[in-house]
Order: sequence, then C-alpha cells, then structure tokens
Amino acid sequence: MSIVRVAAVQFAVSEDVEENLATCLRMTDRAAAEGAQVVVLPEFCNHVSWYDGREHARRMAQTLDGPFVTALAAKAREHRLHLMANCTLAREDGRTTGSNILFSPEGEILAVTDKQVLMGSERDHLDPAVAASPVVDVEFGRVGLYSCMDGVINETPRMLAVGGAQVLLNSLNSFALDEASLHVPVRAVENRVWVVAANKVGPLVPARSIEMVAERVGVPVEMLHGAGESQVVAPDGTIVAMGPRTGEAVVVADIDIEASDDKRRPDGTDVMGSRRPDLYGPILEAPRGRRREAGADELLAAVVSPADGDDVRALLADALGTGAGLVVLPELAGVEPAAIVSALAGSSSYVATSVAEGTSHVGLLLSTDGVELRQPQLHASAQHPWASELGDGLAVVDLPWGRLALVVGDDALYPETFRLASLQDVDVVAVPFTTQAAADLDPLLLERAAENRLNVAVASRRGAYGGGALFPLSTDFTLWAPDRAPFSGIISRPDPVLASGAVEVATLRPACAVNRFVSKGTDLVDGRPWELAAVLATPLSVVE
Repeated sequence: MSIVRVAAVQFAVSEDVEENLATCLRMTDRAAAEGAQVVVLPEFCNHVSWYDGREHARRMAQTLDGPFVTALAAKAREHRLHLMANCTLAREDGRTTGSNILFSPEGEILAVTDKQVLMGSERDHLDPAVAASPVVDVEFGRVGLYSCMDGVINETPRMLAVGGAQVLLNSLNSFALDEASLHVPVRAVENRVWVVAANKVGPLVPARSIEMVAERVGVPVEMLHGAGESQVVAPDGTIVAMGPRTGEAVVVADIDIEASDDKRRPDGTDVMGSRRPDLYGPILEAPRGRRREAGADELLAAVVSPADGDDVRALLADALGTGAGLVVLPELAGVEPAAIVSALAGSSSYVATSVAEGTSHVGLLLSTDGVELRQPQLHASAQHPWASELGDGLAVVDLPWGRLALVVGDDALYPETFRLASLQDVDVVAVPFTTQAAADLDPLLLERAAENRLNVAVASRRGAYGGGALFPLSTDFTLWAPDRAPFSGIISRPDPVLASGAVEVATLRPACAVNRFVSKGTDLVDGRPWELAAVLATPLSVVE
C-alpha cells in the first residue's frame, strides 16, 4: 500500500492580501503539525472573489515570482510537503486567471493550471484556461488540479482521470450546499479516484458591499458565505473526512493511493477501460445552443422496482394504472415486448425496458404501436459478458411531451453518455438499470440529471442498495434570476424521488430541460471546456 496523509484546509479570506497570506501560512502550519504530506488550500486565497471591475481584479492578481507565491513556496519547503494554493494570476499574455499552483516539498512550482469553467460574475473579471490541465507526476503518484465550477460539470475532472490521475485536488470558493453533498463526491466515484477538496468559509463578498449585493441578488447575507464542508472522498464515493459548515478547519485523512488503480465495479466492469472514446466526438464540438423547443411542462412517470419473486407484469399493470405517461422497467425485466404492447392497448403511455437479442443487449421503448426506439448498449459490461455486439451511437425519439433518450444498463455509469443526450436536446432519459453500489443513485445518477439538466427515470430490481429513482428538474434554477424563489443554498441538485416500493411515481418536467444557465453567462452544457477536451475522445492506448 502507498499511504499518504492529505489535508483539505478551509478558512475565510478578505480584501487584505497580506492578511490573507498570513492566514494561508498559518493554516498550512496547522496542517503540517497534523502530519499532512499534501495540503490543499481553498480557491482565491489571495483576495475575496469579488471585484469592482476587470482592472481591479488585475491589480489584485499575483505573479509567480511575486511575494505571495514565493512565500507559499517557502512554506512548502519549510515543511517538506506538497502544497496546492489557488489565487488570481496576472499572466504575461494579458489574461487574468484563477489558477491552482502546486508546490513541491523543495518549494518548486510543479504545475500551474487555470480554471476552465468560470461561474457567473467571474466571467466579468477573469479569463478561462487556454490549455488543458496536465496530470502531474509526484513522489507518491499522479495528481490532477481543478477549481470549484470545474467540478460542477464532469469534463475537467474526467480529463484528468482519463489522463491517469490517481488523486484530484479541488480548490473551492463556494456558497453552495450541494458542492459537498453532490458535486465533490461524484467526481471521485465516477472516476474511481481520490478527491481532496478545500472550500472557503466566511463572506465571499467584501464587507463594504455585501449588504448591497445581498439586496441586489435577493440572497440573505449569511448565504453569501463559503459553505465549508471541505472533504476527502474515496474512490467508491465514501466521504472519509469532512469539515464543519462554518469556521476554520484542517480536514485530515490517510489515503491509500493505490486504491484508485482499481477501476472495477462490483460486477467486475472496468469503468475506465470500457469507455467508448470513438462515440464521444460531439463533446468536442463547438456549442450551438439548444435548438429544440421546450417539451411539456409536466410528465407523470413511474419506475418499477421489483423484488425477487414479484410478478413484473402485474407491477407493470399497476404502474400503467397510475396514469403515468412513461413507465420504466429494470433492464432485462423478463416481460416480452409483445406482452408490453398488449398491456398498453388503448393507452398513450410508453414503456422502457431492455431485452437480449442474440449477442446484443438492447433497450426498447414501446407504445401501443410497437417499438418506438431501439438502443443497443454502448459500453461493454462484465454483468452481461454475452452482450459483445455494442451500439454505435445514442438514439433519441420525439414524443408528444418531449424528446427522450434510452440509456441501457451500465451505459448509465459513464458521464459521456448523458452528455451526448443533452447535446441532442433531450428532455427525459429512461434508464433500465441494475443498482449495484451505494453511490449508484446518489450521487452518480443524480449528478447526471443535475449537470445536464435532464429529467431522469431509473428502474432497477430492488437489492441491498435500493431500486429505482426519479430525478425531476426544478422549475427554479438560474441563480440570481429576478423571478427565482428565495435562495436555498442549492445550485443545481434536483430533489431525488427514491423508490420506496415496487412502483414509484413522480412528476417530471420536460420543459425545464431548456434552461441550462446556472448563473449569468454560465451554461452547464454549452459552457463545458470543449476546446480542451480532446483526451476524452482519444483511445486509451494513445492516452497511455
């Protein structure tokens, strides 16, 4: 085993750069006193992340040879540790960036990576990355660096994991409660890597203007504070250490680096080796905006989660009896398509499931007219070794209430699958699935809905980790929008409806898939770092 002690450090930052530097050094001392060999500081630790304008941000930005950065380098050298600090940098090419700086135990700068996805008002003051972030080889393994909004969507952490990172270091400057509950831990489990994430506490807006900002955006002053809960997350999604919501803290954990080398699911599927880069090309294409008009405001949907011995045909009848316009059965539910069509007689509903067709595992969407959509499984799965004939793309179908994609079985494990759906203006995704692990529904599939603005309905046989779930989109999404309800602290997490019995029903909202703007100028789909993401569509043999 390769055990390393890591620390995620949280603290508050003001407009006083010298005071902020003193805080960085003091908190690094605290982490070192607890034996930390790797220390991660929060985002924008040189200056509070609110500026009067672009010129002000440039004036407050640091340089790599300036006193702020060199003092951090000396502190890393003093304690013989790896230190990641994030600050605004005045780049020689004229850009002002939010950048992670990784220092070696000798005080050398090992890497500088710029934030790729800017959030809201950051776009007014900062410039995004112009190059992909490298994976950095250090004494204990391979690390990747990213920042806050970079982790609210999947591409930046995914690029680092595909590039071979074993540990992801994440600096945050976030008031959002769903960073800690969703967006941080999901990047660990979907990539089977360690994540060390350090967030801010205290005001994220200068004291001189926080009352004015709170009134302008309709948010209580206390909600404009960093949400804390800095954490260390294991490759299976388990949060092994977490800080408090408020107050300074050093969150320490001993991690086994080699645990991130095992990319297998409980059934043995290698979730990195089974990726299909040949299918992911659309993720690299320039954004075109959503073109399809909005779907229906509401869609009643049902997922069927049978236990061993349950009569699935009877449960299907129960689900249709609820009036659901969409019913999702588990993968390989054992009900013949003809029987499903017969059960739909006189109905306008649709039923999704999957069947074995020779050496193909095929998802079917059925109506009273027969098969509306056929979707072969796209990724190899150890759960179904017989399914060797894979599909060559994600199909969609237009229905009276919106556009639907069918994600079959273990295809649901790959963030790229759902990204392909969102790029085709899908409103609802039906997922005939088998739940195998504690993190499958939340955070894994919950994030697929959140980061793509997709309504998702998942059906699975009930087991140790539950059955199905429905993830309806919220009608109240874009931050600081004039008609938004009072801010609850959530940026994009939908409220999951977990199956509590054999049939679970919820109201999905196809029309809400149109709005992908989480904040001013920040689109969850079109804002992806598409120009930097070539590694996602590169065969693994080439990456290695």
